[in-house]
Amino acid sequence: MNASVTDYDVLRVFCGPRGGYGNELGVVREGSVMPEREDRQAFAAKLGFSETVFVDDPERGVIDIYTPTLHLPFAGHPCVGAGWLLDVPELVVPAGVVGARQDGEFCWIEARAEWAPPRTLRQYATVAEVDELPVPPKGEWIYAWAWLDESAGRIRARAFPGRDDGVDEDEATGAAALLLTDRLGRALNITQGTGSQILTAPQPEGWTEIGGRVYLER
Repeated sequence: MNASVTDYDVLRVFCGPRGGYGNELGVVREGSVMPEREDRQAFAAKLGFSETVFVDDPERGVIDIYTPTLHLPFAGHPCVGAGWLLDVPELVVPAGVVGARQDGEFCWIEARAEWAPPRTLRQYATVAEVDELPVPPKGEWIYAWAWLDESAGRIRARAFPGRDDGVDEDEATGAAALLLTDRLGRALNITQGTGSQILTAPQPEGWTEIGGRVYLER
């Protein structure tokens, strides 16, 4: 499989206030060119982004999500990116139907915590402790966080997928932000990685909104 023979876009999702940072996302808009799961998995591995999305129905918002080594039923930053790119009111993923909306410079999705893959949410006493963390050993998906300003709901976070796929640290992780919001039961403003920004807001009946800025890189 040669990445150069398949057209794909690269988005940056959860960008900072000035448009920098964000987590790169590969998007194959014509998923029909690569219908087999094995081929999609190989293509996602060749691209090497933390996630790659294949669009199977742009009008209905049907998408398929892969890490370099795994097929995912749901993931946060791919859904935010795809929601922005397709500009549809909902996305269909194996986990369920994800609401999507545009609001000024932010794209929002609405999802449920039980859709997110398991994560270890590890709180630290200070931001400095989070900033100084080395990449931990493989095997456990860790979301390390500390309060920047608890009264304002501002958090500093870093994410370590713990997989052996070349992604030692995830720049911005919507699913982990979803789990943390569900645990804390409040809206959050998360600075993750080198400067990405993730906004969250609990909704009725177990739903949570996740929002961020998206830019087309190529």
